[in-house]
Amino acid sequence: MKQKRFILQENELPTAWYNIQADMPTKPLPPIHPATKQPLGVDDLAHIFPRECCVQELDTEHDFIPIPDEVLEKYRFYRSTPLVRAYALEKALQTPAHIYFKNESVNPLGSHKINSALAQCYYAKQEGTTNVTTETGAGQWGAALAYAARVFDLEAAVYQVKISMQQKPYRSSIMRTFGAAVTGSPSMSTRAGKDIITRDPHHPGSLGTAISEAVELATTTPNCKYTLGSVLNHVGLHQTIIGLEAEKQMAMAGEYPDVVIACFGGGSNFGGLAFPFMRHNLKDGKHTEFIAAEPDSCPKLTRGQFRYDFGDEAGYTPLLPMFTLGHTFKPANIHAGGLRYHGAGMIISQLLKDGLMRGVDIPQLESFDAGMLFARTEGIIPAPESSHAIAATIREAEKCKQTGEEKVILFNLSGHGLIDMSAYDQYLNGDLVNHRVSDEDIQQTLNRVPE
Repeated sequence: MKQKRFILQENELPTAWYNIQADMPTKPLPPIHPATKQPLGVDDLAHIFPRECCVQELDTEHDFIPIPDEVLEKYRFYRSTPLVRAYALEKALQTPAHIYFKNESVNPLGSHKINSALAQCYYAKQEGTTNVTTETGAGQWGAALAYAARVFDLEAAVYQVKISMQQKPYRSSIMRTFGAAVTGSPSMSTRAGKDIITRDPHHPGSLGTAISEAVELATTTPNCKYTLGSVLNHVGLHQTIIGLEAEKQMAMAGEYPDVVIACFGGGSNFGGLAFPFMRHNLKDGKHTEFIAAEPDSCPKLTRGQFRYDFGDEAGYTPLLPMFTLGHTFKPANIHAGGLRYHGAGMIISQLLKDGLMRGVDIPQLESFDAGMLFARTEGIIPAPESSHAIAATIREAEKCKQTGEEKVILFNLSGHGLIDMSAYDQYLNGDLVNHRVSDEDIQQTLNRVPE
């Protein structure tokens, strides 16, 4: 009988995260202060983020960073997650490719986001913080942060993108179940939110607007720190638990990936799966291809520009070196809410510049076509975000069908879609459309990026 699932025992779990910055031939440019244009250090960032996260953010020396015992203990509640051979999908596609997926949907919160939420809340608690705040799009990160805050006895406040809150009401219910306060963004509860609503009373919200409100709350509330679900280096670091497990599991399967694929919003789940394998390209002469799948309505990797830009709409964050569509870019109301972000993380942006990975943009309908095929073959309804990775995987598998190559393809199933069924209803009813953004709209928002 062919083995389908590969699972590590608890004593086989990785005990350190992988820091790709130490091995990158070209280090990411530093975040800079928007007024002075000077690079920011740990002390500059620590008034917003937990200090240890700031240390990790700027660490370019240590290739592995130990996972604290308390975090590793919580990981054991749900890790390892399975590596799965997608035999039924291969058969449906009639491809010679071997398709594997890392199933991050099986943890209690339903997505990969919990891997960093536990770490960030642990570090916040260690330094005596009592409150944490954050933003969330579709709600996977907000749910994870709300749970992690409860685990470490912290109060949590979450700003959820307004349109996503309307599309996926049960995710805000999950956050409130764990005790978090949840507010739709933009809101009238912050100066940033009021300014955005004044300019555009019908603004549907974006991750950029929600970040502005969360950062404002963190910097105006005593003993409160801001936590982030993607984009920054320390978040991708925590997510490498995914790829480090997958390395061991691929060895159990007797294979090694030729292609690694993940969906892309800010970069956390892509980096989490890809970085541990990418280190073998950088150090050991491997030639794995890395593909980040983004929506064609928010195409920063494929159509954005590399420059310093704010991570939020109001301009509260440091300036970050990134591929960006402009921090005031207003993405279409697609159902992959976790991918509606205007910029790519600093590490990802540098790797893209150096040609060590590439991006592909996926239309909304193609992503749902792929999600439906995956559900009907492998029995798992994927999150709309993850369906972008599945669509990119199908493209690569179909290339193999044409060439006859038996490539090994590994993708990250970053979350399930069981709280996204209204999106599937709209797809099944024929009510979903594609939302490709125009070059003119991109240029307009890029023109507003500070020089």
